[in-house]
Amino acid sequence: MKFVVKIGGAALENAHTIQKCAHAVANLKQAGHRVAVVHGGGAAFTRILKQMGKQTEFVQGLRVTDAETRDVALMVLSGLVNKKLVAALASAGCPAIGLCGGDGMMFLAERKQMPGLDLGYVGEITATDPRWLDAVWSAGGIPVISSLALGLDGEYYNVNADTMAAACATTCKADALIFLTDVPGVKNAQGLVIPWLNALELQALIANSVIAGGMLPKLEACTRALREGVKRVRILPAEQVEALLQFYSSNLNCGTEVTQ
Repeated sequence: MKFVVKIGGAALENAHTIQKCAHAVANLKQAGHRVAVVHGGGAAFTRILKQMGKQTEFVQGLRVTDAETRDVALMVLSGLVNKKLVAALASAGCPAIGLCGGDGMMFLAERKQMPGLDLGYVGEITATDPRWLDAVWSAGGIPVISSLALGLDGEYYNVNADTMAAACATTCKADALIFLTDVPGVKNAQGLVIPWLNALELQALIANSVIAGGMLPKLEACTRALREGVKRVRILPAEQVEALLQFYSSNLNCGTEVTQ
């Protein structure tokens, strides 16, 4: 089977959690599955921007990205964060190849349009090419992809990592897309984790402002992936990542599975 695993949030800030995630991904590979890792790195990104004296602004969960901020994204996401994950997978016994989403024109993007707003170098993915994923898998490796894409104008665009993960899962026809997060799952108005969430229930939660902020692009990515052929999508707390290997063999009692 093909798995796309998106790692984000506090999982990328804690060395122990990174190692747990790397070993879980390694176990999937050793079980015979093809695995691609897509990552964000927002906390490290924000920290470096703050050190530079730059303020961070978000609109509907998306970071407003001027040219300087985009260049920092390239350095932090495709550099430091990407290589930390490659190293963690190597220590778990898996050869990993770190890639920027723009490498090989694997993910192409254009500037994201929002009425009345200028988000700067925030990208909307317009085309994908799975050949490079297949090449890494054929060589026995794990592709580790940072969430930047290339525009036909020659500029790099900062892409929401959840959106990138959904595009990756779609282009490689993944059997499963897993979002490893620093939250226990999607919560209802009473603060309880919802184990199963369908599209109609999701729209009601958004309309009632139960879901907002960074969870919005994540759930949009979930529904888009399902709509475009990915078989299963689940939001899973990174602290319970060891459950990943049982994803298809047993019912998980953690996180939220999004369904059509």
